[in-house]
Amino acid sequence: MYKLWATILKDTRILTRDRIGVTFMFVMPVLLVLIMTSIQNNTFELVNRNKTPLLLCNRDTGRISVELIQAIEKIDLFKLQPVPRDESEKQIADRMHAKDALLAIVIPENFSSRVMAKARQLSGKALNSFGLSGDTLARGPANVDPLILYYHPILQPSFRMSIQGALTSALTLVESRQVLRLLYFEINEKPLSAGLEKEMLGTTAAIDQVPVSRGGSRRVPNASEHNVPAWTVFAMFFITLSLGGSIVREKLNGSLIRLKTLPTNYGLALLSKQIIYLAVTMIQAGLIFAIGLWIFPLLGLPILVLPNDIAGLFVVTVLVGWCAVSYAICVGVFAQTQEQANSFGAVSIVLLAAIGGLMVPGFAMPDSFHTVMKLSPLHWCLEAYYGLFLEGGKLQDILTNIIPLLVLAVVIQCITFWGLKRKRLI
Repeated sequence: MYKLWATILKDTRILTRDRIGVTFMFVMPVLLVLIMTSIQNNTFELVNRNKTPLLLCNRDTGRISVELIQAIEKIDLFKLQPVPRDESEKQIADRMHAKDALLAIVIPENFSSRVMAKARQLSGKALNSFGLSGDTLARGPANVDPLILYYHPILQPSFRMSIQGALTSALTLVESRQVLRLLYFEINEKPLSAGLEKEMLGTTAAIDQVPVSRGGSRRVPNASEHNVPAWTVFAMFFITLSLGGSIVREKLNGSLIRLKTLPTNYGLALLSKQIIYLAVTMIQAGLIFAIGLWIFPLLGLPILVLPNDIAGLFVVTVLVGWCAVSYAICVGVFAQTQEQANSFGAVSIVLLAAIGGLMVPGFAMPDSFHTVMKLSPLHWCLEAYYGLFLEGGKLQDILTNIIPLLVLAVVIQCITFWGLKRKRLI
């Protein structure tokens, strides 16, 4: 026990003397979490609160085009910016390239008359099917010229499809309103009242959005709860640069040979490093969580809400830290130079984070990546944290994530032991 304590004190002194490494391990995660949470929170607000600018060129002079514009405004997704009706396609494109807006819609000429003609034709067919007759069949073309939606190429297809769906809903509402008015007038020989029209067109069933959580909570997770756990995991694994480099330095400067001449085992030195750097990862996590609790609200960011199972959070953090330390030692054992340890450690962590779901959500990845994703320890770390933060679960609810994480950590420890034996370090 005395040898272990003496080794821990030695490693603590070495760690505290590495001021750049300590700064990197604590300042980098704080900046990373602050920046990524701010960006993600702004993205959430852009989608949920802010309106998308939409250039509107109305080349029609009828009443129905005005109703269409009003229907688009009621969707509450767009910030309409009218442009002159005689503006050309090139002028509209120039406005969009100047980033006045990323979307533009053109209502064609004769839009109102074509919609009315189509409504008369449809209402006439409906009346004929009822066994009624009258001058209800439309004369002339009843096809409505399509609306033209211009979009900037930077917009993703999924966003464009949601925009098109919203505009299609507004157009369908306007056309259905005209058919309903004509049918009502032909049957009752009087105009449809505004109140009855609103009641007949507004009878669609409501859709309640309910988040699914293990604890039965209906609270919607915010951007902090999505980002803080993810980038905490990323920061904890970045101790590879400090711990891996420390092991390589010991191999290169002869410290390892001196340690082997002492009446102790090098495994004891590795155990000491695991204890010291596990404590570092715990401090990292505690610092980031504290910033989410107390600093985020001061910066206008949503507060981090800790899970109800604090004991489960502690256990998960210990396992994540131990897995990160195990990976760092493995890199240090197999690296030949400090440059190899730093470069391979940094690149491999970024790759493991990418395939593990930290940078791109797992559900958005192609099917071919789902198997590879499960080989990344960062994936199971993130899933364990999300099970507590986002799903409101307890420790027993995330055992399916903890067990694979524990298995991966043991496998990494075994690979490290094999490497030590192969290099005759123990």
